[in-house]
Amino acid sequence: MRNRTITNPDQNKISTADRQILRDLGRRILEIAADPVNLERKRLWYLLDEGRSERPMVLCEPAVAWESAPDSRNLKCQNERARGLERGLRYHLWVFEKIRDDYVIEPRITCNWRVQTGNFGVEVKTEWATKADLGNVASRHWDPPIKDFDRDFDKLRPRTFSVDRDATFAEKARLEEIFGGILPVEIRGGFFWSLGMTGTAIELVGLENLMLSMYTQPKGLHRLMAFLRDDHMAFIDWLEKENLFCLNNENDYTGSGSIGYTHALPQPDRKPGDPVRPRDLWVLSESQETVGVGPQQFEEFVFQYQQPLIERFGRSYYGCCEPLHTRWHVVKKLSNLKRISVSPWCDEAFMAEALGRDYVYSRKPKPTLISTERFDEDAIRADLRNTLTVARGCNVELIMKDVHTLSGQPHRMARWVELAREVIAETA
Repeated sequence: MRNRTITNPDQNKISTADRQILRDLGRRILEIAADPVNLERKRLWYLLDEGRSERPMVLCEPAVAWESAPDSRNLKCQNERARGLERGLRYHLWVFEKIRDDYVIEPRITCNWRVQTGNFGVEVKTEWATKADLGNVASRHWDPPIKDFDRDFDKLRPRTFSVDRDATFAEKARLEEIFGGILPVEIRGGFFWSLGMTGTAIELVGLENLMLSMYTQPKGLHRLMAFLRDDHMAFIDWLEKENLFCLNNENDYTGSGSIGYTHALPQPDRKPGDPVRPRDLWVLSESQETVGVGPQQFEEFVFQYQQPLIERFGRSYYGCCEPLHTRWHVVKKLSNLKRISVSPWCDEAFMAEALGRDYVYSRKPKPTLISTERFDEDAIRADLRNTLTVARGCNVELIMKDVHTLSGQPHRMARWVELAREVIAETA
């Protein structure tokens, strides 16, 4: 479980009563971790990864539903920091008891290294539309600092990196004081979501400029992508040198929505206690922003710069929202590819035939099925039935993600999980 970063010293003063509430919740987490249902889910995740799936796995991202759940608001702790920990613990209990997807609870508390990265020497000024309660879902406009490659490129600088070990160990000690004797505290977590780089490139040069530059300024775009590749490579080198990488081979968020259970990581030559290397880890890459780019341009301007980064890692997950059937012949060149996103815009039949049992068919149903005003269970069943029929014989995971609204009906998320399980049983 990831805990919020706390910087205010006053928030570290947790009362005996708050501490007792947190320890009681920790005991419940420990019980759930040993629950036969939880352990069975873990067993099935390993089989999925090994290409021996016994049934499709079901995951969702229920944050929107959680915001409306009574447990998210009826917190007992008084201290602000304690309430943050309590909220995280209750969230995991709620997912297990109410959502009932295949997420696995591990008996531990985690915190991450306090790592900071600098910028690229330029400022990206962003203006948001009125967000209301939508967080970062609202539309935005930004002013790309690199408008002309020849004129502006020299403004770019490689990022700088730093780690605050003292603050990290202090946070770990505080958590151990609370949960000692119940749950172990581990430093565990990642430092980037994706090594796709196109999102970063668009922040720097703009979406339209990136697209047009493939024709009007190809040398400049190649120069930018090489710069980003080298900068990301330097970050990986620094993390490895500083011994900051942590394993992500269990219930760790992996790819664009999955979890990382695998016996293939870490590599067999790593002994317990040895430093974690990139080749001991999962990594995600994607290029959603170039959905309108042909496969030849994708390979030339994007993939060739992603590939050396991706192949430093042990296993890779490729894709998010982009339809990969048009660029599968490019992506499959990755030597460590294991899981592939089958987005709502993918040709499912093509991907099923291409992936077979060699990869994980990571299907993302349309979130509109549970987000729009009408909750049509027949349409949901038909969508699931189509996937499970087309992908029969594949190693399938069903992941309902990118849900930003449930039309005021939070029960829909748990109901989607129920419907998925019903259709799985029906089509088995």
